[in-house]
Amino acid sequence: MTMTATTAAPAICASDVIGTDVKDQTGHKIGEVKDIVLDKRSSNIMFGVVSFDGFMTIGEKYHPVPWSSLTYDENKGGYIVGFTKDQLRAAPVDSIDDLLKNSGTAYRDRVYDYYKAPHYWQ
Repeated sequence: MTMTATTAAPAICASDVIGTDVKDQTGHKIGEVKDIVLDKRSSNIMFGVVSFDGFMTIGEKYHPVPWSSLTYDENKGGYIVGFTKDQLRAAPVDSIDDLLKNSGTAYRDRVYDYYKAPHYWQ
């Protein structure tokens, strides 16, 4: 999946994406991109790993979000999601190690179904 951007240059390094704010549709910050998980077999981005509500402790839990559900908005200075904070809190969440178990496909399948995102692997 490619990033949707408001700029003419659609390419960006993953290192520049990590730490970018994630905001709701009103522009209120609800988290940030912590990492990006790649699907080595298909060369797609499997999901973005997003931290919500500022959990900053050992054993931090992360939300995998389908990359297609994150839309970059230059005017708002971050990725915009079309979900409420309550929907995000109820979404699948785990440690990064657990998100990557079984090649990441278990969480990939759960989150794409939860967010009703198109399955890139089918």
